[in-house]
Amino acid sequence: MLKLTLCVLLVLGATAINVQSSIWTNRDQKALAEIHTSGWGKFILNYAELHMQTGGILSELNSEIEKLVGELEEELAGVHHEFNRRTDVHNREVSRLEQEIQDKEREIFNAHDFYDNVLIPQRDRFANQLEQLKENIAQNRQTLEQATVQRANDHETFEAQVVEHNDVLSAIDECLQLLNTLEAPSLVQIKKVQKNLNKIQNSLKKHSQFQIFVKVLLEITVESNFADQGALRDIVVAFNNLRVEMVDSLNQITADEAEAVADFNAQVIQLNQEHAEFQRAVVVKNAEIEANATKIEQTLDLIDELDADLATLNGQLQAENDDYAFATDVYNATVAEYNKEINAANQALELLNQPRFQDYVKSQLKGA
Repeated sequence: MLKLTLCVLLVLGATAINVQSSIWTNRDQKALAEIHTSGWGKFILNYAELHMQTGGILSELNSEIEKLVGELEEELAGVHHEFNRRTDVHNREVSRLEQEIQDKEREIFNAHDFYDNVLIPQRDRFANQLEQLKENIAQNRQTLEQATVQRANDHETFEAQVVEHNDVLSAIDECLQLLNTLEAPSLVQIKKVQKNLNKIQNSLKKHSQFQIFVKVLLEITVESNFADQGALRDIVVAFNNLRVEMVDSLNQITADEAEAVADFNAQVIQLNQEHAEFQRAVVVKNAEIEANATKIEQTLDLIDELDADLATLNGQLQAENDDYAFATDVYNATVAEYNKEINAANQALELLNQPRFQDYVKSQLKGA
């Protein structure tokens, strides 16, 4: 600033211009009053009065004041430049923060979408699949248990049938042995044959196709008493045929039992294989459930982190806007003050170049 220290001393030592002097017009008095509201305007008038009272040349005074105004305008230009630079920084910072906020909001949306539409449905699906696997395992074991019980029951029935068939064959063989030795059978022998036939009939209660045949044999033995050798031969043939039928039946149930055993063993192997597959699937599914739970936890942590980052960015944006708003207020107040001082300085410069100001200074010198 133009010899600031000297100027301050001059201002402090200068005598204030009497704005009520009759030399001034109403317009001049109004301008002087306005000038006196400005520190620089008041200083210029007082400095001009002092300068002229001490013999200074007006042109030198004008040059000094013009330099002063120039310095004020240069300082004001600097204020404009600094504020424009601050505005550029502000705009870049706001643009950066708004972009980062937009990116962060997109990340938060994607994280929520992944959590809501991928992880949670996946968790529920895995839980349902695990429950289904457990049901499959329970059903598999139940089927094996039922098949095992049924196999035991069927085998018990088979063994009973084997005993039954063997008893019948033994009775048939005994009858044939007796019949082959009969020529004139005694009543005791006939009764023994009939007893064996009754035994055979009781043994074949579950085989209706054989019961009818045995019943006929009983009727024949009762009616003939084996007196007719031709009838006796027919009975022997009938017993032999019955024996063949019983052997075939025994062979068939034995074959059926073997087939049932093979089917059961195959079913057991299949059920155990399915059970092993279900168990492996449970292990895999539990691993998937654990991985899903870990991913859910990580995603929730990420959402919390992103929310915190977003809050920080919004805080930074608000702080930047508040700081810029404060800088703007300071800038506007500074510019207004500079414009006031420059305007007052120009008015003072205009006034001191008027003849009335010079007349006022001369009148003050004469009065002294």
